[in-house]
Amino acid sequence: MVRRLMERRPPDRRPAVIFDMDGVLVLSIAAHATAWRATAERYGRPMTHADFLRVNGMTNHDICTTLWGGEKATPEFIARIGDEKERAYRDAVRADLPLAPGLRPLLQQLRDAGVALAVGTSGPQENVDLILDQGGIRAFFGGVVHAGLVRRGKPAPDIFLAAADLLGVAPTGCTVVEDAPTGVRAALAAGMRCVGVATTHAADELLAVGAHLVRPDLAALTVADLLAG
Repeated sequence: MVRRLMERRPPDRRPAVIFDMDGVLVLSIAAHATAWRATAERYGRPMTHADFLRVNGMTNHDICTTLWGGEKATPEFIARIGDEKERAYRDAVRADLPLAPGLRPLLQQLRDAGVALAVGTSGPQENVDLILDQGGIRAFFGGVVHAGLVRRGKPAPDIFLAAADLLGVAPTGCTVVEDAPTGVRAALAAGMRCVGVATTHAADELLAVGAHLVRPDLAALTVADLLAG
């Protein structure tokens, strides 16, 4: 679990919204898919778009284990693959950071409404820092959890539970915004409400795994959507 940044206190009764990053805050799935396909092929594993969608939302450790199997996916192998893939991804989004349309107004409206905000992503810290800092949106978030801060990645609930802990909010007071079935499962496992955005996966895929509501994208989301229920 993420290291505590403060002494434990009674849960804040404010509502909270936890945003996944890729496919939600930033429309970077194409950059991820391209980087994964190129890296996987260099290591003898052709990767289709269906393969990518199957592992979308997982940590690099879990993706490598899924694609290459546990015997080949040693810690050294995973580190090498992850480093090459993430550098390619960062090079792509650094050149043209694709923040989601409607993101800034939605974040501002939520902050004005007194909602606590966090990021909960399977990405590494370097990716998170690039998106939040170059995108100029870090100040909106009271907590940021990346893959390096938890033991288990999505679909385990650890990332979202850690984000709630950083905000000091009970899991039942949180709504998660996700674009991938893996992330929806993680949110539900954490005991949180989940709103999907159909930017990467079809709405029926997200609803099928339990998303409470799905909108086409962030621009179609309202504060009421996120605070309902």
